[in-house]
Amino acid sequence: MSALPRRIAFSARDGLRLSALEWPGDPRAVPLLCLPGIARTALDFTGVALRHRGRRRVVALDYAGHGESGRAADPARYRVEMAIRDLMDALAALHLHRVALLGTSFGGILGTALGVLRPGALAALALNDTGPRIEPTGIEEVRAFIGRDPAFASIEEAAAFLRQTLPPLGIPEAGWRAVAETTYASGPDGRLHPRWDTRILQAMPREAGPTELWPLFHGLPEIPLLLIHGEASTILSAETARRMREARPEMAFVSLPGIGHARTLIEPASLTAIDRWLAELG
Repeated sequence: MSALPRRIAFSARDGLRLSALEWPGDPRAVPLLCLPGIARTALDFTGVALRHRGRRRVVALDYAGHGESGRAADPARYRVEMAIRDLMDALAALHLHRVALLGTSFGGILGTALGVLRPGALAALALNDTGPRIEPTGIEEVRAFIGRDPAFASIEEAAAFLRQTLPPLGIPEAGWRAVAETTYASGPDGRLHPRWDTRILQAMPREAGPTELWPLFHGLPEIPLLLIHGEASTILSAETARRMREARPEMAFVSLPGIGHARTLIEPASLTAIDRWLAELG
């Protein structure tokens, strides 16, 4: 079986081209749907997909304005309610009737919304450093990053920038080049630009306070849950993680000391936790 994924293109209901990566697997098993963070793409889940392909189908989505998906004429198209609608369209277009959903940051928020809006579609939910309260400090850090296009001259320059800018992620020195390659892509001018439309910043909420989504979390169905928390995260606080565990004591939990937002899901503790979470589905 080839380790290379298949790139799938499909249309949202308004005609915008959307894209996903697919690794084939046993059609009898519940498929794994992976949703990236707001400044990330489907490429982030290659490691997880290679670990589980064959045993189950793995699909990773590029949101509108990200990766190989189309860029919108109006940045208002990138609002969160539109992303939820696109997720519904992706489930239909990709024949994903019931999924285990692994969501990083923004992807976890979309997964939580799916569990309330279409509970029958969600067989299990794993949240990578995200929850029902998003801290304002973390939101401002994301805003500062997502709207910036440094237009790097080389991948080495991009890797150095990310190493200095991103929070502690436990990435070895030699690993930053790979992070840069999944963050930036060569443009027509020969320079490296973000793999997302920086106008997404215009669609992000501007509220100064925290984002509170507790009703969505409390409305999740009784399904296998997993929370991966970076202890140095500015997005998901220790207090919010504690409240989530109190509300859903059966939820599996992994705490990563010294790690910020959002872990890349390559360390053994996260991979083992994901293995166990999926094993609950058979």
